[in-house]
Amino acid sequence: MIEFDEAEKKMVLKLVYYGPALSGKTTNLLTLHDQLDLSGRGDLMVLDTQDDRTIFFDLLPFFLRAPSGLQIKVKVYTVPGQVRHDATRKAVLQRADGVVFVADSQPGEAASNMASFENLEKNLALVGLDIGRIPLVIQFNKRDMPGVVSEADIRRIWEPTGIPVHLASALKGPGVKGTFLKIAAQTYHHLDTRWKLRTDHGLSRDAFLGQLVRSRAAGCKE
Repeated sequence: MIEFDEAEKKMVLKLVYYGPALSGKTTNLLTLHDQLDLSGRGDLMVLDTQDDRTIFFDLLPFFLRAPSGLQIKVKVYTVPGQVRHDATRKAVLQRADGVVFVADSQPGEAASNMASFENLEKNLALVGLDIGRIPLVIQFNKRDMPGVVSEADIRRIWEPTGIPVHLASALKGPGVKGTFLKIAAQTYHHLDTRWKLRTDHGLSRDAFLGQLVRSRAAGCKE
């Protein structure tokens, strides 16, 4: 849920990368961190567990500012995928404003993907969030690996849900920033509906995304 201090004109958004262990959540954030302009990103903090990692970083160390003076800060987290860390996953999901579900494109990981998605739905409900209402994007990662599930099969299964699906290789870079832009755009829509960012604060969606994600290099692939 959005943290908004109307008197101070400050807003903090929380986005969470969720998914099974070793699906590429950490690599997504490492790559995204590298793709952002040096002046527009914060320090990256990696917390190692025995065989999984979780990350938290302030995406914007300085507040994004709307013409009205409203300051917006975005924080991006990822959660450990190991089952034994379920309490941590629930804690990180609390007050989330948007979720990216990172699935593994390898055929042998289909059951893990489904179990993790069901866990996401359960944990969202436990922290008072509705998976049908919260901004949500599914990313099928590891598209650079041989023998992955075909794009046609992925879209046949997931497109009927209405949840946007992105294909990516977090290790190589393609699809990482595009996934982030999609969840950021969905989150903006929710913000605008409730807080009237465009009409009351003069901040359009394009301006929001333009300030949020700036390529570090002109050749950076989305």
